[in-house]
Amino acid sequence: MTHSDVWGAIDSFAYSHKMSCSCLAKRSDLDPTTFNKSKRWSKYGQTRWPPTNSIAKILDATGGNVYDFVKYFSPDAQPPKQ
Repeated sequence: MTHSDVWGAIDSFAYSHKMSCSCLAKRSDLDPTTFNKSKRWSKYGQTRWPPTNSIAKILDATGGNVYDFVKYFSPDAQPPKQ
């Protein structure tokens, strides 16, 4: 499991629920910028991983579970490039 796997799964999970990452964050009672691409790396180029409580909140808000989320780790599940 890599940094890009986790962030890709969040992107795909949002897309599969017909939402942007911002909308998914708001629906999950998180700051709308929580999943912004700019927050995935520090200004020094270090990876920033999403907190597990944020993932738990998106699962709760969508009625999903960890198994629903993990299936989006597949490269085939990535959303189309925008």
